[in-house]
Amino acid sequence: MLTPNDLPTLNAVLNSLSAAFLITGFVYIKKNRRDAHKRSMLTAFTISALFLISYVIYHYTAGATTFTAEGWIRPVYFAILISHTILAIVILPPIFILLYRAWKQQYARHAKLARWTFPAWLYVSVTGVIIYLILYHWFPPV
Repeated sequence: MLTPNDLPTLNAVLNSLSAAFLITGFVYIKKNRRDAHKRSMLTAFTISALFLISYVIYHYTAGATTFTAEGWIRPVYFAILISHTILAIVILPPIFILLYRAWKQQYARHAKLARWTFPAWLYVSVTGVIIYLILYHWFPPV
């Protein structure tokens, strides 16, 4: 059984899996394998949704995690955290629009939006893992 203390690790795993499926989906669409692309992207979306649920549960039960490290890492961490947080919020509506356009087979409009949504979503997934590593492993609270 998972405890709230396990959720940051679970969240990092979910972000890693989301990034992996995003990259896989990108490779598939470049190879014109639409069905495989669809499966990969729906899996990335599902994993990201599970991440969001886990993230909310963690912060509801554990509250905020304070970053206590000093020195050069502090501005680096907060730059990553702030950009990650803003993009995580901004990227949600375009992801839903992408899903809608794919469902409606509006592939040209889907591809046009995906050109900027994909890198932003990938950035959010990857930086989520980096934030976890910085916060819990590389510079844990003393």
